[in-house]
Amino acid sequence: MSAVNEEGKDQVIFVTKEEHETPSTAELVQDDPDDPYEEKGLILPSGEINWNCPCLGGMASGPCGEQFKAAFTCFHFSQEEVKGSDCLQQFRDMQDCLRRFPELYPQEEEPEPTNGQADPADPAPTEEPTPKSQMDSAPSSVSAPDPTPGEEPAAPETHTSSTDIPAAS
Repeated sequence: MSAVNEEGKDQVIFVTKEEHETPSTAELVQDDPDDPYEEKGLILPSGEINWNCPCLGGMASGPCGEQFKAAFTCFHFSQEEVKGSDCLQQFRDMQDCLRRFPELYPQEEEPEPTNGQADPADPAPTEEPTPKSQMDSAPSSVSAPDPTPGEEPAAPETHTSSTDIPAAS
């Protein structure tokens, strides 16, 4: 005999081995190929662009949605030898719009090499090197104090760079 426990918003059902071995009588609903809300991907079977596709990341809506749609539509239907080469003005318009709303569309900044020494492919150092005079006097290892009996040890600190943190809105 199964037992049902209500735990807050969840419902936990315990069943016996015999109940679990009984085949399910649940009926699955067949997918409706004409369902307008069915996920079809970026390009619909008709060849039109699905502006509701989550793959667009919301770019089709918002203050630059119309410019994005114009540029993307032009590119998608472009027949030029270099696809999209006839869409430069639409992409310029979209870029101009994106620049007007930097809080909604942050620009990814590339690190600039300094003194011609840094390689743009290498990540920038995150800490200043320790001068040799300090290295000689610094302890060779530093450890956290032992936890009080009955307490869990402290979790190690983690560090993230500012590029890993999304900009606040």
